[in-house]
Amino acid sequence: MAYSYETVRLDKGMYGEAGHSFTQVLEKCDPSEQYRGTPLEHLDAFQRQLKRFDIKVKGAGSDVVAKFFATWESAVLFPEYVARAVHQGMEENDILPQMIATETRISGLDYRSLASTPTEEEKQLNLVAEGAAIPETRVHTQENLVQLHKRGRMLVASYEAIQFQRLDLFSVTLRQIGAYISRMQVADAIDVLQNGDGNENAAPVYTVGTDPIAGTAGTLTYEALVDFWSQFSPYAMNTLVVGDAMARILKLPEMQDGTAGLTFQGTGQLVTPMGATLLRSSAVPSGTILGLESYEVYKVNVLAGWVSPLSHAVYARHNFGYDRLPTVRQSLLVFGGLLLFLVLISLKALKRYPFTFLGEKE
Repeated sequence: MAYSYETVRLDKGMYGEAGHSFTQVLEKCDPSEQYRGTPLEHLDAFQRQLKRFDIKVKGAGSDVVAKFFATWESAVLFPEYVARAVHQGMEENDILPQMIATETRISGLDYRSLASTPTEEEKQLNLVAEGAAIPETRVHTQENLVQLHKRGRMLVASYEAIQFQRLDLFSVTLRQIGAYISRMQVADAIDVLQNGDGNENAAPVYTVGTDPIAGTAGTLTYEALVDFWSQFSPYAMNTLVVGDAMARILKLPEMQDGTAGLTFQGTGQLVTPMGATLLRSSAVPSGTILGLESYEVYKVNVLAGWVSPLSHAVYARHNFGYDRLPTVRQSLLVFGGLLLFLVLISLKALKRYPFTFLGEKE
């Protein structure tokens, strides 16, 4: 059986299509949908091209770098191979996804973010009397632009130096570069957390031994961690990013219980007694602990259950017994009563409306 990937014409111009990666351009020329149910369905468009030119990039039988340059078309695949190996190194060492709330892709050189800074009173959802104005929580753009910076690293090597190197060994070097990139991105994120992005939004600083954190200055105790955790109310501290303080935390007696040990041995993840995940980064200044929080989704699910009775039939919306959703009967009674109320108001308004019928004039 002949496959279309064997006849795709490769050209270096495929890297220059705006808004699309090389693999995305390949996918347009050789869609993966047509390989469903075939032995090639687990390969993407780039991997099918590697198969086309019989280039093995990993494993004991991996080829040498020179295999990419056997033909001018196969040479077009080499930059994508480098990019994928670097990206793999970034993902293997990346803790940034656990530190950010969302990711926004833009095409400009600067960025103006959104913010909502309600007061303590505005955070409360107070009762609203009939006909009264509903309190507002304003979402606004930040006053100052966030300047974006470009970081780069050029890979320089003579062809003589790498042509006979195995691709799996060469990939190790590329993954190391990816790990360096990941660390710099984490360092940038930590700098913004500590100092803000230029919009007077730096994180508040607490010092051990100074109210409200109990203890002696320079000494980390479990009591101090609990006081730090309590400062996040009404939110929940779910992540701690630390540097050299990691060893001090792990030496706390509360971190040496059997459950914590089993969790670490089973998953490789470190979790504090407060339930916060521990992340380590050399970019965190000495003696500093960064606490992060995430919003709770529980009340959103409960509200969705009242708004739509269909939520009862959607398994993913339920929180395994803790969502306290209304029954279908309760939802029907509530919305049926609401519809009846609206009908009565409409009939009452129709009686008061001054209808005027104009007949034909003679």
